[in-house]
Amino acid sequence: MVNEMVYVFLANGFEEVEALVQVDMLRRCELDVKTVGIGGQVVRGSHGITVACDITPEEMTCNGLQAIVLPGGMPGTLNLEQSEEVQNMIRHCMSEEILIGAICAAPSILGHMGILQNKKAVCFPGFEGELIGAQVLSVPVVRDGNIITSKGAGTAFQFAFAMAEAICSPGRAEHLKAGIQWQE
Repeated sequence: MVNEMVYVFLANGFEEVEALVQVDMLRRCELDVKTVGIGGQVVRGSHGITVACDITPEEMTCNGLQAIVLPGGMPGTLNLEQSEEVQNMIRHCMSEEILIGAICAAPSILGHMGILQNKKAVCFPGFEGELIGAQVLSVPVVRDGNIITSKGAGTAFQFAFAMAEAICSPGRAEHLKAGIQWQE
């Protein structure tokens, strides 16, 4: 494994597809992906799937951090937004220009923090008003600087490919899309 660390934050009520597709696809890129349990080591998704997370917020480190992922889902998004650890990590990523991925309702967290001012962004339909200051687009996934946003569960793979391209390389993302094992 390479040293790139990615944290995928999971809180009770997270959207399973949006979270677990990211974990799976980014691990296929040989990234060190850790699920972080917000509110406990074991979290339950919005569709009743229970996940034992790799670490808790107390075990996080910023050494080698390449990206964080904020899945949507309700009330998962609200639970992530209420977490001081998540808020602090988002601020750290912004100050260090570390990649932040947010999908579905989760871009609203960034909007509420004022991070999307003058940025292109997308979200789950109905949350556009929460993307305060953003230029809201009608595409499945958009990258603006160190922020990648996506619409929802139906765009989870496109979101994963965009994350892989941003963290690793366009070539690795293309191999991931084609289902071909990456060889250095």
